[in-house]
Amino acid sequence: MNIIYAALAYPLGRLSDCRSRRPLLLVGVGILISADIVLATANTVGQVVIGAAIWGLHMGATQGLLSALVVGTAPAHLRGTAFGFYSLITGAALLAASVVAGWLWTAFGPAATFMAGALFAGLALIGIVLRASPEAQKSGLVRASLVGGWHLLWAIIVALGWGQPLIDFIF
Repeated sequence: MNIIYAALAYPLGRLSDCRSRRPLLLVGVGILISADIVLATANTVGQVVIGAAIWGLHMGATQGLLSALVVGTAPAHLRGTAFGFYSLITGAALLAASVVAGWLWTAFGPAATFMAGALFAGLALIGIVLRASPEAQKSGLVRASLVGGWHLLWAIIVALGWGQPLIDFIF
């Protein structure tokens, strides 16, 4: 993963400087979904290596891009604060994700962990698409899709029989 990430971070970072960043972000999240699915279905060491390599491609496509989005959004005099806040939110999200991933791995195995990652990445992909659409923002579609996304996520959790264990874990 790190070799692929290191090899691709610079060229994909340059690409994000020359082209629209939104399509690269969408592709990067799509690649993450692919990596999660490969890792969820992996039965051999070779398949795990391929999944990790795809994950490295995702990292190369998105990590520099996300930093560029922070720089492009924050006023010059608040960039340090913006990066600090970005790091705070990212760290908190990674901590929460790690707790949930550890619970899923222990309770249901690695496949469930990576499929949940693919599901969350898919919801993020939908959010990115809808967030960028002024029509969706005016129509309230973004708010409705977030509510619908949570309902869909809960329906999947219940359908897989994970609802009660998740409630027990939280409470």
